[in-house]
Amino acid sequence: MQRRTLLGAAAGLLAAPAIASAQAWPSGRPIRLVAMFPPGGLVDTVTRLLALPLSQALGGHSVLVENRAGAGGVIGTHYVANQPADGYTFLMTHASVMVYSAATLPRLPFDPVADFTHLGMLVEAPSVILVRGDSPIQSFEELLQAARTRPIRYGSSGVGSAPHMLGAMLGGLANLPEFEHAPYAGSAPALNDLMGGHIETFIDPITTNVNNIRNGTLRALAISSAQRLEVFPELRTFAELGYPSMVQTQWVGMSGPRGLPQPIADRMMTLIPTLIQDERFLRELTALQTLPRNPTPLGADFVRVMQSDLTVAREVAQRYNIQAGV
Repeated sequence: MQRRTLLGAAAGLLAAPAIASAQAWPSGRPIRLVAMFPPGGLVDTVTRLLALPLSQALGGHSVLVENRAGAGGVIGTHYVANQPADGYTFLMTHASVMVYSAATLPRLPFDPVADFTHLGMLVEAPSVILVRGDSPIQSFEELLQAARTRPIRYGSSGVGSAPHMLGAMLGGLANLPEFEHAPYAGSAPALNDLMGGHIETFIDPITTNVNNIRNGTLRALAISSAQRLEVFPELRTFAELGYPSMVQTQWVGMSGPRGLPQPIADRMMTLIPTLIQDERFLRELTALQTLPRNPTPLGADFVRVMQSDLTVAREVAQRYNIQAGV
């Protein structure tokens, strides 16, 4: 009995600093928001828009954006998984890593669910299938017709990416044996080759393509959202066009390392729904058609979204033999 009492007392002493630290959070050093992609993309944009309202919500505490890019987001994600769970390092979680890399890479240096404290989803963006504005392909039906008569190459941001999966699904579901995948190291080089006439079509999140669709540089043929977008009411969804399994979005969320103290996790989960309604944050991302989900998936609900998306992505990867390399 005495030994058990001593062990219990020792455990209490070890836990005391963590509890005290959580109660004092945040204080002293800055909070870092780690974006696992370079500046200028969706994750970086969301991170920078979130930093100021988060700082304000935490009484003016310093919040820094830290870009740790590489290996399709795996490097930055792995970095956060190995940081102390003290509330001073958060990951801007992205479906491209937690879902699509997890489904298509032979192995990851972390478990996308177990090695993190997942706090909540911030925004999500559907993908569009695009052609040049001056392309003779005027509609989704014309794209399918062309792909049944000759090879059509579709670009994506890489092997195992969400757009690659959409293209593979379309090729299989629509019986397009010559719908050929052309992987690129990111969206920008794929778009350059589309504009240069080296590929016929391109699948990409709508976020970085809104302006080119509006000005006619690009023509959108279909979108992977569940419903049509108000800004492009004529743009039909894949589901409307007969492919309901091709409803897909890429989301950005927030997570901490595994073992984040519950008081800190609870406070962040309380803040997230308010942060994503910040006027500037919402205005700028609405213009990019990258919006919060309603209601906001928090904590266990966010994990369930991730697990559900991962299950679907693994099934698609297996069915269409999609395997990425690091």
